[in-house]
Amino acid sequence: MILIKNAKILTMAERDLEKGDILMGDGKIQRIGENIAAPAGAEIIDASGLTAMPGIVDAHCHIGMWEDSIDEEGADGNECTDPVTPELRAIDAINPVDRCFQEAREGGVTTVVTGPGSANVIGGQFAALKTYGACVDEMVIKAPAALKMALGENPKGVYGGEQKKAPMTRMASAALIREALVEAQEYAKEMESDDPPKRDLKNEILCQALRGELLVKIHAHRADDIFTAIRLAKEFNLRLSLEHCTDGYLIAPYVKESGAKVIIGPLLCDRCKPELKNLSWNAPRVLYENGVEFAMMSDHPVQPTQLLQVTAAMAVKYGLPGREALKAITINAAKAVCLEDRIGSLEEGKDADIVLYSGDPLDVRSNIAHVFIDGKQVR
Repeated sequence: MILIKNAKILTMAERDLEKGDILMGDGKIQRIGENIAAPAGAEIIDASGLTAMPGIVDAHCHIGMWEDSIDEEGADGNECTDPVTPELRAIDAINPVDRCFQEAREGGVTTVVTGPGSANVIGGQFAALKTYGACVDEMVIKAPAALKMALGENPKGVYGGEQKKAPMTRMASAALIREALVEAQEYAKEMESDDPPKRDLKNEILCQALRGELLVKIHAHRADDIFTAIRLAKEFNLRLSLEHCTDGYLIAPYVKESGAKVIIGPLLCDRCKPELKNLSWNAPRVLYENGVEFAMMSDHPVQPTQLLQVTAAMAVKYGLPGREALKAITINAAKAVCLEDRIGSLEEGKDADIVLYSGDPLDVRSNIAHVFIDGKQVR
């Protein structure tokens, strides 16, 4: 067991502690409080002057899918041969020894939700995993964690632009998603008949989404694409997460009304394509002011995942309350990927994913003194 003593504790739950202790054991947080007595044999870490907070959660990235510094050989995030590929699994492409995992945990990121890119209208399955380990199967928290879909210019550019086939328009992107989901509905009916069809991996995973068992992450930057994502979710009763949601702050009341999960970003980047023309640091503040709960993503490697702390700090500079900025990369991010029962806050019974900072986590000058994942010190 490990006992952290005398830390300022930002729980991201109901109560913070100005000077408190955290007892870890069996990979979980056993106790949080003041003046906790050390069990026999426990390792004690004096955290006087340090601030403890939950490990950062990156709710949308592609870490391990586009590996660092090796170009095309490490690019395994987009299968640009078919616009509808729900059967693809991120865990079959993630390289756990990509050095970006080390950089992530050194930056306080303890959980990443990583998966296919946005070339395909249905791209495949995301996985949630811890950033420490030598084997992906041992790092996984949940796989599949979500099904990725994409609207807007990316599928159009890959297929309509390069291959001269559907989708060439936004209409075709939505139609391909509808066709796939309708086919899956028919497959589900046939599977209950006396003469079921042979197993179909594409339809199996789509049926999970249709039954509400699997979150659907829909890449949508522009307002029209956001509305299409909401429309599709209503039509098929999908559990929707709006990914990027760049124009979301411009239509915040509609985003709020939709009830969708919202993961915005990356914000620490340039406006490299037309869909990003409304990219704004004001977005987090405006969404918050309209009552929209949101997380912030890195979209690694677009923005290195370890810079999520910087993203949160910049959002504060543009008017987002500090507490809300930290929630956007901890508990809100955990909620956005349906893992709040395990990660995102420092509470008894949750995974012992803890970061100790030398100062305010929103001060980019603060150093990270210790990182724990599942109760194991990894920095």
